[in-house]
Amino acid sequence: MVPPAEPIRRIVVVGGGTAGWITAGVLAARFPQRGPAGVSVTLIESRTQPPIGVGEGTWPTIRSTLKQIGVSETDFLRECDASFKQGSKFVGWVDGSSADAYYHPFTLPVDYIERNLAPYWLEGPRHTRFAQSLCFQTRLCDHSLAPKQITTPEFAGLANYAYHLDAGKFVPFLQKHCIDKLNVTHILGEIVEVVADGAGGISELRTRSGTPLAGDLFIDCSGFAALLIGKHLGVPFVSCKDSLFVDKALAVQVPYPAEDAPIGSVTVSTARSAGWIWDIGLTSRRGVGYVYSSAYATEESAAAELRSYLGAEPAFRAININSGYRRELWVGNCVAVGLSAGFLEPLEASAIVMIELSAKSIAELLPGFRSGLPQAARTFNEVFQHRWRRIVEFLELHYVLSRRTEPFWVDNRQGSALADCWRQHSPWHEDFTQREEVFSAASFQYVLYGMGFEPEPTPWLLNEADRTRAREKMAEAARQGESLRATLPTNRDLLGRIRKYGLQKI
Repeated sequence: MVPPAEPIRRIVVVGGGTAGWITAGVLAARFPQRGPAGVSVTLIESRTQPPIGVGEGTWPTIRSTLKQIGVSETDFLRECDASFKQGSKFVGWVDGSSADAYYHPFTLPVDYIERNLAPYWLEGPRHTRFAQSLCFQTRLCDHSLAPKQITTPEFAGLANYAYHLDAGKFVPFLQKHCIDKLNVTHILGEIVEVVADGAGGISELRTRSGTPLAGDLFIDCSGFAALLIGKHLGVPFVSCKDSLFVDKALAVQVPYPAEDAPIGSVTVSTARSAGWIWDIGLTSRRGVGYVYSSAYATEESAAAELRSYLGAEPAFRAININSGYRRELWVGNCVAVGLSAGFLEPLEASAIVMIELSAKSIAELLPGFRSGLPQAARTFNEVFQHRWRRIVEFLELHYVLSRRTEPFWVDNRQGSALADCWRQHSPWHEDFTQREEVFSAASFQYVLYGMGFEPEPTPWLLNEADRTRAREKMAEAARQGESLRATLPTNRDLLGRIRKYGLQKI
């Protein structure tokens, strides 16, 4: 006799924070039907669990995520102290000289969809760095300009962009939206027991008040505690400390010196003796922190370097970093998202984008019945294990090409052959096997050539037609950059106008 099918209708998200509320929002928007015939989305969180609250940088995917769950960009910018982010600027990573800086912008290199022009830039004179030559956006970033006009509709842009945001304000904003607009059930309670279902999965959660919470799919967004994936299911954590050395951070919020001070268009990452300093401009303040390795610096020496950078004597918040990820992310009817799944140093704002990608994949893979969970888990694990590994490789690339002479930097590049695969050809689409990579070939190009990577010349693989096209397209990027530089407002100016007038609805 065939056992009756068990439909998946009750989704339980464990933990609030950015991971919990983004995941709940994406799933509730994807499956809006409620009631006995629909899907319920319940989020349970503890009153006592403090948020990490330093994830202030995002990736351009956040725009489609917010749009998908029905958020107004105007409301988001106003309520989350958010500003426009157009990429990252790396200062001092190559050799620490006064001229050592390069961009990783969000806009793709010119003509990127059609052909790879990087080899033609490589054979020419290096009067400007790669990103400045093949992307107009660097000119906007140089002048702290916005990626759009006040008349540009919500979530649209004249240049690709993401946001800097106040994580402490973003979570309550998401919470209110999910509860009021998407009918997510919110429960405050401390989980004291996870009840197994006898088949390798979870049947229900029990809180300190004794109330059981049954579900068909449980999503672990409980942060570093990893209540379900780690403590209950015992899935091992794969450490990356042998390749990503940083394990500590000191963070601080810094006021602007004046109300009209420029708001930067990029996350500025400045190399220091034992790590790097992030500098993020929000509407009303900056978020600054030093990510470093305790094997190469004490907390006191790191604090001294950060104070020297700031020119001030603030009190810092200390944060531990344990880079790595779970060996499996989806086991039985439990999926880990956010910090419970893994965490890497915040060098390229990968934390929130991995939350977004996880929530989207759960929504797309979710089977109608419990019998489909094993296949969904296999697919999810294969994709996300690849994504975690690829992010680690991308972060390593920022270190192994450095020529800095401090022990931290010297040890980071010892014995690495990471860039060897691109000695004889430039990164391109075929190097990346997943349909939706976290970092595309363009990102690898920006970092490789921004740091002065020199591949082997292969002129016999080039042709005159594409050489001419490359010159034309680079000139076109320069003209476009100058045109936008002359017409776009500054970040601060546009954000002030949005606060007053709002953006056009789509």
